[in-house]
Amino acid sequence: MIATALTEMFGLQHPIILGPMGGVSGGHLAATVSNAGGLGLVGGGYGDPAWLRTELSRMKEATRRPWGVGLITWSASHSVVELVLGYRPHAVMLSFGDPRPYVAAIKAAGCKLICQVQGLEEARLAQEAGADLIVAEGTEAGGHGGNRATLPLVPAVVDAVAPTPVVAAGGIADGRGLAAALMLGAHGALIGTRFYASAEALGNERAKQRIVAARGDETGRTRVFDLIRGYAWPPIYPGRAIRNGFMERWDGRESALTQALETERAGYQAAARDGDYDTAVVWAGEVVDLIKSVESASALVARISAEAEAQLRAGAKLAR
Repeated sequence: MIATALTEMFGLQHPIILGPMGGVSGGHLAATVSNAGGLGLVGGGYGDPAWLRTELSRMKEATRRPWGVGLITWSASHSVVELVLGYRPHAVMLSFGDPRPYVAAIKAAGCKLICQVQGLEEARLAQEAGADLIVAEGTEAGGHGGNRATLPLVPAVVDAVAPTPVVAAGGIADGRGLAAALMLGAHGALIGTRFYASAEALGNERAKQRIVAARGDETGRTRVFDLIRGYAWPPIYPGRAIRNGFMERWDGRESALTQALETERAGYQAAARDGDYDTAVVWAGEVVDLIKSVESASALVARISAEAEAQLRAGAKLAR
């Protein structure tokens, strides 16, 4: 068993957090991860109240273990935060923006505050705001992120915010990645793409199979999927997705796409409904090389943790 500040903070069996992927990390997947001994986070996405009520109710019904919710900070509102807190999660994770407007409410509810950051300035702000746990996300991650790579970012954040515990994210899908994160000074790993390709994840099965079939060099960072979907993401946070026809057509031509939105959007929406992923987005990280099949989330949690423990034991033997 691996014991860290993360496992002690929430009483976990494994130092693994489910990435709160919007539209993917629903109540069923998050509860499965929590029941397996990790920390399941429901992906609150853009804060749709109806979706949140459905998935948070499902979460509450399916587990009595610690769990949480992740929100996109720039898209959040006080009403959405209050809705989430009404379900009494153990943690709320805020990503991509200034967490300070919501800290008081989260703390007053007895929740742990997790802040995901992409750089040192954001990490220091999160610590000053009162974060109990900081997730350092590298650019290898699927979905939105910054420009710093995981390997140098994690120890830099660890040093910058000590003694606040840090968790690593970006490019982690197996026990080797978790063990590496722990050696960098992190207290666990937040894992997204590997759990996207799980039986319990929401989303089209074709999207999961795209992840299984993809290679890391077939992913790329872009803003075109946000433009076509009408989401006002800050330009500093492009998203990493599996390259497809739509991305190849428009990436680098964002101004032209903006001018063509009226004619392009209906076709994109139809593709998303139909599971046509030559047009619709599949957010995924560079770690897709390591994903060979769609598996149960509970099996993934157990195996990743066991692999990490074995790696740590093997690594100790290298020291003479």
